[in-house]
Amino acid sequence: MIEKLVIANRGEIALRILRACHDLGIRTVALHSEADTDTKYVRLAKESVCIGPAPAANSYLNIPAVIAAAEVTDATAIHPGYGFLAENADFAERVEQSGFIFVGPSADTIRLMGDKISAIRAMREAGIPCVPGSDGPLGDDADEVMRTAGDIGYPVIIKAAAGGGGKGMRVVHTEAALLNAWQLTRSEAQAAFDNDTVYMERYLEKPRHVEYQVLADNHGNVIHLGNRDCSMQRRHQKVLEEAPAPGIDEQVRTVMGERCAEACRAINYRGVGTFEFLYEKGEFFFIEMNTRLQVEHPVTEAVTGIDIVREQILVAAGQELRYRQEDICLRGHAVECRINAEDPDSFRPSPGRITQYHQPGGPGIRVDSHVFNNYTVPPYYDSMIAKVIAYGETREQALDRMSGALKEMVIDGISTNIPLQQRLVTDAAFRRQPLDIHYLERRLSP
Repeated sequence: MIEKLVIANRGEIALRILRACHDLGIRTVALHSEADTDTKYVRLAKESVCIGPAPAANSYLNIPAVIAAAEVTDATAIHPGYGFLAENADFAERVEQSGFIFVGPSADTIRLMGDKISAIRAMREAGIPCVPGSDGPLGDDADEVMRTAGDIGYPVIIKAAAGGGGKGMRVVHTEAALLNAWQLTRSEAQAAFDNDTVYMERYLEKPRHVEYQVLADNHGNVIHLGNRDCSMQRRHQKVLEEAPAPGIDEQVRTVMGERCAEACRAINYRGVGTFEFLYEKGEFFFIEMNTRLQVEHPVTEAVTGIDIVREQILVAAGQELRYRQEDICLRGHAVECRINAEDPDSFRPSPGRITQYHQPGGPGIRVDSHVFNNYTVPPYYDSMIAKVIAYGETREQALDRMSGALKEMVIDGISTNIPLQQRLVTDAAFRRQPLDIHYLERRLSP
């Protein structure tokens, strides 16, 4: 069993991991930057280590500092949370080479799924449906790029092989715009990821974003925890998520979940993972696999009753999964709103001191947040400061409870996107039927 665990992340996820460790009787070490010294998770951890100044590159992304902190505190494991180093294969490798347990997949698996081209190839081999595309990287031959686009059919999307977070992608609607878009995407990929490899796929016009959550151990056991819809996005960043994904037949949901589990077995996956699909006209198309814990995991926890973070840690400790697929039953509906410190109209970040903080409550309401009265939101990191999760017996009840929770929530001193979330959960079209990934941006357009 893991005796002491280093939490190599910050914010609400660091607090979430700390709580899971407390339930398991695992001692915790909170790593933090100078900007995060006075935070809730640092105060609650058994030990804490400052690993550098505020900028993430000098603290949370500083691999030698993270490893050194684990060594000096005699830790046995390191949990990367999500973001930062969670999907860094070199970091996972360094952790295990240093004698610590990495709470996540193997470095080889992270590399395989982190490269979008190799990931698609692996999924095709495992029987997972993929978007028609170039089936490999685009070379330097402009004529070949033109031929590939013509074979796929316009519109196409050019993506960075090492991309993520909505960066390194460009939609092309016409042949005339193709070559310029190809070169621009390569340049952008090189600047963002130090890798200019790009590939091409058919661009689906109005798909939904549907994910499957999986759990796998080191003993060949894999289960899926149903799916969730993450279609409410702005600039490829998720705003609201819900589980299960509405409007998908139960039999179809089950078949795709089983395919995802089988794919995990094929690549010897361990830990928590998420298969991301575009879903259009009744068909699923694989886009990527996230080899980490995700922001939206609480909606899956709500409808399955499973503590995903707890299970992730137990699997990392070498234990077999405590559940079999037949144990998994989806009940009710859950919605999650991401609360960001940003202007609700311009989306400009709004760091600063929170003068008053009051979180909502009541039946079916859960809030994951690390903030408190007089907490100062630093300008150096992602602007998300809380997640509000509403559970109900039906989707309608979950949305009604979310609407009430957002009205009840008070965050003074800074701007937040609560007004945007209020508009969304009461939007007639959104409440009536599942919508595509472009709906929110269309709604926000002047």
